[in-house]
Amino acid sequence: MGKLILDEWLTLDGVAQAPGEPEEDTTGGFAHGGWHMGYVDDDFMKWMKDNLNSASGFILGRRTYEGFASHWPNASEEEQPVAEPLNKTPKYVVTRTLTDPLEWENSFVLEGDLSKSVNALKGKDGDLHVIGSTALVHSLLEHDLVDELRAIIDPVVVGGGKRVFADDGVRRSMHLVEATTTTKGSIIARYDIDHG
Repeated sequence: MGKLILDEWLTLDGVAQAPGEPEEDTTGGFAHGGWHMGYVDDDFMKWMKDNLNSASGFILGRRTYEGFASHWPNASEEEQPVAEPLNKTPKYVVTRTLTDPLEWENSFVLEGDLSKSVNALKGKDGDLHVIGSTALVHSLLEHDLVDELRAIIDPVVVGGGKRVFADDGVRRSMHLVEATTTTKGSIIARYDIDHG
């Protein structure tokens, strides 16, 4: 059975909102979009490519899907090492508003009960990865569907924004599997998430 893995970019204060671009997600008045870009180095790029290429599929929330679908199919030549696995690998979108067929190649609406649909996908070969998608991640964690967290934690504090872990009062234990530090001072860490 495959794993469900979260791939997340985080600030030291746990924010995952808009790591890539200033206008990526300004909801809630978030003014620090693009906070991650100053920490991109060869270590990060290797981590990202390895994660993308190891996925047998991606599960995305609607907002993340729409942002990716507007960019990655038309990515520049320089961005192809990232664009290629995102474009060719199946993408399952959790949404109440979009319907099949989706415009981005190899993209499908994930229908039905979230737990049953995700467990059915996990029952196939290979690991599924979730990128960003904080609202979706809250639901996946609430239903105890996540097996692993792969995070890059940048040495920056942004003072507020969307977080991977909701203020829900639930204790979740994890075990550190491996960790490295990039040349820019970011921590790349992989955690197994305890079930039970």
